[in-house]
Amino acid sequence: MNRLFFRFFVLVMLSISAAAFIVYFAINRLFGDPLESIARNQAAAQIFLLEQYVDQAPVDGWLDRLNKVREVSDVRFDLIPLASARQQLPSREREAFERGEVVIDIANKALFRRVDLTGDKYIGSNEEAIYAQNLPIDIKVALQMEAVRYVIVALALLIPIGIWSRSHWRGLQILMKVADRFGSGQLKVRAQMKPGDSIYPLAERINHMADRIETLLEAQRGLLHSVSHEIRTPIARLEFALELLHDTVGDTVLEKRIGSMQGDLTELKSLVSELLGMARLDSEQPLRYETFDVTEALRNCANGLPPAEVSLDVSVPDGLGTYYGDCRLLMRATGNLLRNAQKYANGQVALSAARKLGGVTILVDDDGAGIPEEEREKVFEPFYRLDRSRDRNTGGFGLGLSIASKAVSLHGGTLKIETSPLGGARFVITLPPA
Repeated sequence: MNRLFFRFFVLVMLSISAAAFIVYFAINRLFGDPLESIARNQAAAQIFLLEQYVDQAPVDGWLDRLNKVREVSDVRFDLIPLASARQQLPSREREAFERGEVVIDIANKALFRRVDLTGDKYIGSNEEAIYAQNLPIDIKVALQMEAVRYVIVALALLIPIGIWSRSHWRGLQILMKVADRFGSGQLKVRAQMKPGDSIYPLAERINHMADRIETLLEAQRGLLHSVSHEIRTPIARLEFALELLHDTVGDTVLEKRIGSMQGDLTELKSLVSELLGMARLDSEQPLRYETFDVTEALRNCANGLPPAEVSLDVSVPDGLGTYYGDCRLLMRATGNLLRNAQKYANGQVALSAARKLGGVTILVDDDGAGIPEEEREKVFEPFYRLDRSRDRNTGGFGLGLSIASKAVSLHGGTLKIETSPLGGARFVITLPPA
C-alpha cells in the first residue's frame, strides 16, 4: 500500500507543480509578470508618495516636495538623465517607461519613472527621470509564502489520497488472494465485496469468469471420470473373451495375434487407470496426510519398481527424518519419474535425496539423451511426449510426468528439469517444510 500511495501522491504533486508553472507562464503572457505585481504592491507606499504627493505639487513646488520626501523616507530618490535610465532598463520595459509609467527593477530593488513628458515641472524636466533605490521589495518572502501554500496543499492532499489508496489497495489485496487460491485449485473461492467498493465491478467480472471456469472444469472432470469408468466394463469383457479364445485356438499364428491383442488391451487398461488417477488429482478430495519416514518410503518406492535392463543406484542416506504429507501420492510421483528415467536411460538411473531448510529434495537422474530446454516445460502437459512414436515401450501415454507434477504441486512443492551429471535428464522434486 505504501508504494501505491507514494506513487500516486508523487504523481499528484508533479501534476500540481506542472499546473503551477503553466498558470505562471500563462498569467505572465496575458497579464504580465506576477512577481512584478508583488514587487509593485510592496513598493506601493513610495509609488503613492510620488504620484499623489510629489506630482500634485504646484509647478514651482515639485522639487521642494521631492526634497521633503527624501528627508523622511529611507528610500533614496535621485534624478538621472533619460539616457542613463534607458540604458539601465531592459528593452521590454522601455515602452512603458517612455509613456511615463512607473517601472520596477526587482533585481536591484529600484524603480524608474520619467519626471515629466512635456517639461512642465521645471525647465528640462522632460529630460530627466526619477531613480528610487532601496525599495522595501523582498520577493523571497513572497516566494516563501507561495511555497508554504504549496506545502499546505500537498499535506492536505495526503489524507484523501491515503483514504482513496487504502480502499483500492484493500480491494486489490482481496482479488490477489482470490486469484492465488483459485489458481491453487480452490475453485469455489470468490471475491466478496460490497456494491459500493471502488473495484466492485472488477470483482464481479472475476467472479463470473471463475464461475464459468469452474463449470467447464467440472464438466470436463465429470466426463473424463464417467468415460473412464464406463470403458472399464468392455475392457473386462474383452479380456475375458480373449482368455477363452486363447485357450480354444490351436493355430500358432492366431495365438500370436491374440497375444498382441491382449497387449493392446493391457495398454488400454493402463491408460484408463492413468486417466482415473488424473481425475482424482484434479478433484477437490483432500490429501491423505500422514507422517512418514522419507528414507524408508523412497527405498520402498525404488524396490517396488518392475525389473528393467538399466541399473538403478539408490543413494538415499539414513536419517532424512520424517515428512508430513500424502506418502502414497508423493511416492507415486517419484515412481513415475523413476519409470520414465528407466525408459529413456542408456544404462544407468540414480535416485538420491537430501534435507534442505526443513524441506526435502529428491533427485532422479539418468544417462539418456536428456530433454531439450525448450521442451522442459511442455513435458509436464498431459499426453505430451518427446518420443512421438506410439510404441508402448518408449512412447508411453504422456501422463506420468503430468501426474507427478500435479502431486508435487498439491504439496506446495516444485518439479523442474535440469541437466544430469550422468549426461541425461535430472528431475528435481523440492518439497517445502511441512
